[in-house]
Amino acid sequence: MRPLGILGLALVVLGILALAYQGFTFFTHDQVAVLGPLQVWQERAHTVWLPPVLGVVALVTGGLLIVMSRNNPGQA
Repeated sequence: MRPLGILGLALVVLGILALAYQGFTFFTHDQVAVLGPLQVWQERAHTVWLPPVLGVVALVTGGLLIVMSRNNPGQA
């Protein structure tokens, strides 16, 4: 498969995932207090929201790249 086609396919997959999940959450462990030998840690959740427009743009761009890679005979 041509490089543009591979990039287009990757964008289509990422666009579908962005529309399906609309965000992801990751956790960090932060040290809250140190009282001598005692350490207090807190687990915090951070959510990153992905707007649906981002998924649609990725899908459309990926589709266009796939079509361009098939219609461009000069590319190896």
